[in-house]
Amino acid sequence: MSRRPVAVAASVLTVLALGAASACSGNSSASTGGSGSTPTVKLMAGGLDKQIYLPYQLAQQLGFYKKYGVNVQLSTEQDGGVGAEEAMASGQVDMAGAWYNHTIEFQAKGKAVEDVVQLSGAPGEREMCTSKSGVHSAADFKGKTLGVTDLGSGTDTLTQFLAAQKGVKTGQLHRIGVGSGSTAIAALQNGKVDCVMTTQPTVAAIQKKGVGTSAIDLATTSGATAAMGGAYPAASVLARTDWVNAHKDSVQKVVDALVATMHWISTHSAADIANKLPASFVSNQLVTKADYIAALNEDKGQFLPDGLMPAGGPKTSLATEKLVGNVKGSVDLGKTFTNDFAVQANKTEGFKTTTTPAGPNG
Repeated sequence: MSRRPVAVAASVLTVLALGAASACSGNSSASTGGSGSTPTVKLMAGGLDKQIYLPYQLAQQLGFYKKYGVNVQLSTEQDGGVGAEEAMASGQVDMAGAWYNHTIEFQAKGKAVEDVVQLSGAPGEREMCTSKSGVHSAADFKGKTLGVTDLGSGTDTLTQFLAAQKGVKTGQLHRIGVGSGSTAIAALQNGKVDCVMTTQPTVAAIQKKGVGTSAIDLATTSGATAAMGGAYPAASVLARTDWVNAHKDSVQKVVDALVATMHWISTHSAADIANKLPASFVSNQLVTKADYIAALNEDKGQFLPDGLMPAGGPKTSLATEKLVGNVKGSVDLGKTFTNDFAVQANKTEGFKTTTTPAGPNG
C-alpha cells in the first residue's frame, strides 16, 4: 500500500495525541461523550512533519478544529509500522491523512473507502538523483537502482508509472525500499541507489548536502500535470464509507476545518505557515527553518485552495494504478470520492472556489 513518501527527524515521528484526548473514551469512534458534546475524531497521517501533509497539523495549530466544533486527535505513521490508510480501514482510527489512490486500491479489493476532502493536486515528490546516475528523465531508469519509501508504497507506484510511460518495464529497473528522511539521504550518499523519490524538506537537505539534484518534478500541480498528463490528487482525508454515512456531522466539521486551512495556506506566505507549525517540524537535523521556508515556497503550488477533488484527477490516478498493475478490473470512480462536504464548507464560509471539481466519473 502507498504509505509514507518521506519523513524527517525521528524525534517527531512519535505518535501525537493532540487535542482534548479526554473527550474520547474507550475505542469508540467520533464519540460525543453525551448530548451536545464536541465529537472526537481520530485521524492518523502519513507523516505529520512532512510538507505534503502539513495541513492536518496546521489546522490544529490555527485552532480550526476547535473553531468548527470537533476534537481531532492526530497521530502519525511510524517507519515499519501500520500505514495510516491501513489503520483507518481496520478501524484503529476514524480517518487517514493519506493519498487518494488508496480508495481505488481498496475498491479493487472489495472495500468501500472514500476521499472526503482533497488537499493537494500533486504528489509533492521529486526524483532526486546523483550526478553519477546519468538520470535526467524516466527514460534513463533502465538498469538503475531506484529508492522508494517501501515496496508497494505510493512512491513505488509512481516510480513504476513514470518508467512505464517512457517504455521502461518494471523488470528493467531495480526498486528498493530506503525508508525516509535521513535513511533515504544515506542511500544516495552511500551509492546504494542512483535516485530516490522523496519530498520536502528532505529534498532541500539532499540539495544542500550536494548529494543529488531533481531529475523529475512532481512537487506542484503544474509539474504533476506535465509529467503525468493531469493533476494527480495526493494528500487527502480518507474514511470508510460506512463510517462516513454514520458520522456525517463529524465529517463535515473536519472538512470545514481543513477547507478553512487550505484557504489560509493560499492566502499566506511560506514563512507565515512555517511560523505556525511546531518548531521541530521546521528546524531539525535535516534542515534549518530557512531551508524549510525556501522549500515550501518552491513547492507550495501542490496545495489546492478549496479542498475540492480536481476534474481529471481520479482518472489520472486510476490510469496510474492500471498501468503498474495494481488494479485490473473496473472501478466506479464516483464511489471513491465526494466533493459534497468541501462544497458545503466553502459555501458556509463564503469562500470563492477556483478548482474545477471532478464529476461523478472523475
